[in-house]
Amino acid sequence: MRSGDNNPAKAMTETSFSCHGRKLAALVSGDPPGTPLLALHGWLDNAESFAPLAAQLPGFHLVALDLAGHGRSDHRGADGEYNIWSDLPDIAAVSAQLGWRQFHLIGHSRGAIVAALAACAMPQRMLSLIMLDAFPSPGAAAGDMPRQLGSYVTDKLHLFERPGRRYQSVEEAIALRQKEGMVSSSFRRLVERNLRRTESGQWKWRTDPRVKGASAFKLTAEHNAALAAALKMPTLLLLAEDGIARLGFANSALAGQRAVQMEVLPGSHHFHMETTVTEVAERVRLWCSGEQMSCVG
Repeated sequence: MRSGDNNPAKAMTETSFSCHGRKLAALVSGDPPGTPLLALHGWLDNAESFAPLAAQLPGFHLVALDLAGHGRSDHRGADGEYNIWSDLPDIAAVSAQLGWRQFHLIGHSRGAIVAALAACAMPQRMLSLIMLDAFPSPGAAAGDMPRQLGSYVTDKLHLFERPGRRYQSVEEAIALRQKEGMVSSSFRRLVERNLRRTESGQWKWRTDPRVKGASAFKLTAEHNAALAAALKMPTLLLLAEDGIARLGFANSALAGQRAVQMEVLPGSHHFHMETTVTEVAERVRLWCSGEQMSCVG
């Protein structure tokens, strides 16, 4: 791991890790012996997703990753994949480099699904799991497998050679995210971290286009039920009123899982970056301190 420049405006320190010959960038808040918390962002986001939350978690050693293919991290190799399980070895490598035998794990959106998989794969390493506005969906039908494979092959060939869209200004790229429903007051620095300037002076997404490709395989309802049942560590699921809480499937998926506590908070899908970040931070602080875990188990 190597440290970079500290940006006081963002209150986090730039750093990076070497994972399997690739660079994984990260933003860090706090120092050891603070409460170890590894943070995983959502699809097409980056480590800046957790900057507002980190600012409200004094006493934590929070490490927010740019997952492979996102933000300032390297893309995967020519044969690399961006399946939700592809990030698990990177999580194991980063936590080992940090010297964390055990740690708390938090994820938002796609990052929450990845975090749940990591918790199942490495349960002995997890002090607790926190999922922000995401939980495995009801699952794909097994009969959809041939169609899914076809989409995977098509996307694999198409996206690898895709040049990527150019923008005349950062403002133009920001406007695009606004059209996609990104309403957070903190989204500007999230977008800026995902951009790089080209030699022609235009702006281009850093994100690997292959991140948008279909996976070769999707988890079925049986897989997701096994995943939920394996969450024996204290698990907190925070849903946003205007996020996936509207879908309702998390209630049935978690029925009978005593290790899991679920709560709905105001806000949209990025509620951990909005004015509701204070409420999210308070739940995270209490959960990691064990003050809310007595009712779980």
